[in-house]
Amino acid sequence: MNQKLVLIDGHSILNRAFYGVPDLTNSQGLHTNAVYGFLNILFKVLEEEKATHLAVAFDLHVPTFRHEMYAAYKGTRKPMPQELREQVPVMKQVLQAMGITTVEHEGLEADDILGTLARRAEQEKFEVSIVSGDRDLLQIASEHIKIRIPKTKGGKTEVEDYYAEDVIRSYKMTPKQFIELKALMGDTADNIPGVPKVGEKTATDLMVRYGSIENIYLHLDEISKKSIHDSLEQNRELADLSLRLATIKTDCDVETSFAEMKKNDFYTAQAYTMFQDLGFKNLLGRFEIKQGKADTAFQILNQKEEMELFLKGVKTEKTIFFQIAGDEEHAVGMTLSFEAGKTAFCVFNENLTKEWAGKCLRDLIKQKISLATFDIKNEYFLLEENDETPDMEYLSDTLIAAYLLNPLKSDYQPEDIAQEYADTPLQTYSQAFGKRSVKEAFEKNGSDFMNFFAAQAQALYLAAPVLEKKLLETDQKELYRQIEMPLTLVLFHMEKEGVMIRPQELKEYGQALSVRIEKLEKEVWALAGTEFNLNSPKQLGEILFDELHLPGSKKTKTGYSTAADVLEKLAPDYPIVEKLLEYRGLSKLKSTYADGLMHFVKESQRIHSTFHQTIAATGRISSTDPNLQNIPMRTEMGRQIRKVFVARPGFLLTDADYSQIELRVLASLSGDSQLIEAYRQDADIHRMTAAKVFHVAPEDVTPLMRRNAKAVNFGIVYGISSFGLSQDLSISRKEAADYIDTYFKMYPDIKNYLDKCVEEAKTNGYTATLFGRRRPMPELFSSNFVQRSFGERVAKNAPIQGTAADIIKIAMIRVDKRLRSEKMKSRLILQIHDELLVETAEEETEKVAEIMSFEMKNAVNMAVPMEIDLHTGNNWYDAH
Repeated sequence: MNQKLVLIDGHSILNRAFYGVPDLTNSQGLHTNAVYGFLNILFKVLEEEKATHLAVAFDLHVPTFRHEMYAAYKGTRKPMPQELREQVPVMKQVLQAMGITTVEHEGLEADDILGTLARRAEQEKFEVSIVSGDRDLLQIASEHIKIRIPKTKGGKTEVEDYYAEDVIRSYKMTPKQFIELKALMGDTADNIPGVPKVGEKTATDLMVRYGSIENIYLHLDEISKKSIHDSLEQNRELADLSLRLATIKTDCDVETSFAEMKKNDFYTAQAYTMFQDLGFKNLLGRFEIKQGKADTAFQILNQKEEMELFLKGVKTEKTIFFQIAGDEEHAVGMTLSFEAGKTAFCVFNENLTKEWAGKCLRDLIKQKISLATFDIKNEYFLLEENDETPDMEYLSDTLIAAYLLNPLKSDYQPEDIAQEYADTPLQTYSQAFGKRSVKEAFEKNGSDFMNFFAAQAQALYLAAPVLEKKLLETDQKELYRQIEMPLTLVLFHMEKEGVMIRPQELKEYGQALSVRIEKLEKEVWALAGTEFNLNSPKQLGEILFDELHLPGSKKTKTGYSTAADVLEKLAPDYPIVEKLLEYRGLSKLKSTYADGLMHFVKESQRIHSTFHQTIAATGRISSTDPNLQNIPMRTEMGRQIRKVFVARPGFLLTDADYSQIELRVLASLSGDSQLIEAYRQDADIHRMTAAKVFHVAPEDVTPLMRRNAKAVNFGIVYGISSFGLSQDLSISRKEAADYIDTYFKMYPDIKNYLDKCVEEAKTNGYTATLFGRRRPMPELFSSNFVQRSFGERVAKNAPIQGTAADIIKIAMIRVDKRLRSEKMKSRLILQIHDELLVETAEEETEKVAEIMSFEMKNAVNMAVPMEIDLHTGNNWYDAH
């Protein structure tokens, strides 16, 4: 087999990838786009080349002879962006983890190393490919040395290949002459000055005509264009300097041997770990993580007696990890692991049923044996019987723990936790079984399937105590035990209950929307004087800004911007824009809710949303399938959809909403005496702020003044800037700045508190809520001004919003517990940000109101009392 050496110009390809791949960051805030792009180019080239040997050369960024020679002429090259600079050591670490040889040498640039190694390899009968974005390297192309230059077109990487004959064909000169071409025309990126006034075309014409710089100067008198003639005559010394700078050295003292460059298996466990840490999930499929029976020792249990015997080995106060393979409807088995070598896969069947397995788990809890799992909310169907709540003291969830330790990573999977906390690489489910369902995978790949889940159980069993220890080290153990873990059970109850809906009324609501949407479309056409597609941004932009000449247009590559922020500024003065915004809002209402919700209605006429507590970095709960957190409230037509959400016969809906919870939290955390006293006196905070900001008596505050003051009050909570406030209120930036300054003079302790939040975040690297929830703040350390500014806003807001999220969670836990412990029929069914909805038995209406009022107001003891607005009705609209 012929030997083939692939050499890669490290900094050149990394630089090309940095500018060719959109900005990416991993969960720790590290920029990764250059590394990701480099790896894609590397894999593409290796798949094409079938190399036997491989090396990557880097500049050391110490002065070389080229830098020193060029510095005397005109300085050095443009500095590397910080976001790229920080990726260079990461790239080297990745290559090291993959077992790829890297070469760098003090006093030598990468192209000198590449030239030397290429010529040496050629002499030893290697075929050589050099991958670089630097065309300087074309000068060493030969019959056996190919220069490969990647180019990105339309988001795809293409590679141009040059042997010596290709250089001649493309540039009408030999590789050696190409050096002289570069010397004449210069290249500031490579510190080659060139001859002034001699550009690429002129340099090419001269080289094609005369063949060399020496011959050009021998025929200088034949050059008729005076400016070129004079520049060449006056800059002979510069031409010679440029030639020396452009010439790549091919005889350097580089000690690396070809034996070191021999290509091995890149897909090591260490590389897999790094790819996971960097967030390169779509590259993980290249790894073949071996989880064969030789690696994962486990028992297969098919009978009750076998499972009973296995569980007898679990000692009291020991932790056992369990995981259901599948969901409640499609569970095929369960894994158990409680110490090294003690792992089993229980196959559910007529003898060993999932119900019986659930009883065994509940018995373990009664024996004070702790159970750990991944995503416990999906396992409660086995742990809870007849509405009897399991003892939460003996339950733990590796997913919740991992989320608290790094809430910026919102998509934790078992393999992530296994790698990060047990140093064990695992396959993903899709890598192992593709798109097959659990049932299909179990039936077609039974042995591999059980092996997969057994390996997962072993790794997560090892990860569980590590996670608990880290929670303790970060002062989040109490948050985990008292709030997050109990909340998993509440969310399970809410998902199980669901919320009732009237499909016929939903259909009628959709029809009413259609009528209004069609009417709005015709009204917009009439105002525009022509019919067009209102859903086409291109057509809409042309109508508004070319035909009607509305002001404030923003031209983009694809046409005028018709984004909401652009149109909202025009709406007050232009009826056509006001109608367009209403059209858009109603169209979204129809598609997302009137039509969208219908897909989720079960035979029971109830919708069962899925609630997530590991998505938002601030700790807020979200929901999907469908998303009930974003039920519209801004417009009356939007609010009307709440009428289709109803209670079952004999029940009502009770809705309780925290009043200004985030402002109350801000007042308490900042300790601002004036704001605290105002809340204690039940003052109208927005009116009070308006009076101060607009310098009028409270009784003279107009509705507009109060609305603007409200925007200031809530804007401060979110760290709003004068620019942001000016956009929200359609006022000048100076007016907005004056509002904010006046606000901080009115509440000086708030300004001090917010500044302190930023300083502490810079010192600690994270913010913390009243209950200890941490939010890492990598944005504060970015070299990008926009990112840092965003980080400062988040540092101000995260403790406030996070504390508010913690408070509503505490209230949910207490309300759910009271309803169940007091054997009531009423059930908590929805949480929407600061609002709780209980489906209330008619005879329990007063009791439910009393429970919700007491538990929500007393969820936390702060300087400012928590207040709620509570209403009851036959549907959600009437109850709000």
